[in-house]
Amino acid sequence: MVREINENELNELLELYLHLHEKSIPEMTEHLNKTWKAIIQDENYHIIVKISDDKIVSSCVCMIIPNLTRNIRPYALIENVVTHADYRGKGYATECLNYAKEIAKKSNCYKMMLLTGSKEEATLDFYRNAGYNSSDKTSFIQWLE
Repeated sequence: MVREINENELNELLELYLHLHEKSIPEMTEHLNKTWKAIIQDENYHIIVKISDDKIVSSCVCMIIPNLTRNIRPYALIENVVTHADYRGKGYATECLNYAKEIAKKSNCYKMMLLTGSKEEATLDFYRNAGYNSSDKTSFIQWLE
C-alpha cells in the first residue's frame, strides 16, 4: 500500500532515513517536534510511504511550490527518495514516485524536479525509467553551514 504518512509514524520514518544518508536518529527535541508539526500541517508538503510487512519500507517527499510563472502553475520538488536496503529492487520507490506524480497532477503542476547526489548508473537509470531526465536543466547547489 502506498499512502501519505500518518502523524504518529515519525519514528518509523526517521529509522528509514538511516538507509538514505543519516548516521543516527535525531533526538526528540522541541525543535524536531515543531518541525514535524509544521510538515504535517503544511498542505503542500507530502511525505509518501510504501507499507510492506506492516512497516514503512520506502518513501519520498513531494513539495508543491506555488509559482508566479508558467500561467501561475506550481511545480513539484521531489526529495528524500529512499528504500530500506532489505526491500530494494521491488519497485517500491517507483510506486512512491508515481504517487507523487499524481499529487503533482492534481495540484496542476507543470513540472516535477528532483536532485540526486548519486553518480551510480543504476541510480540514474532508476530515475530515467521513472520518467525524469537530466538533459533539460542544469543543477547547481550551494551548501549552507
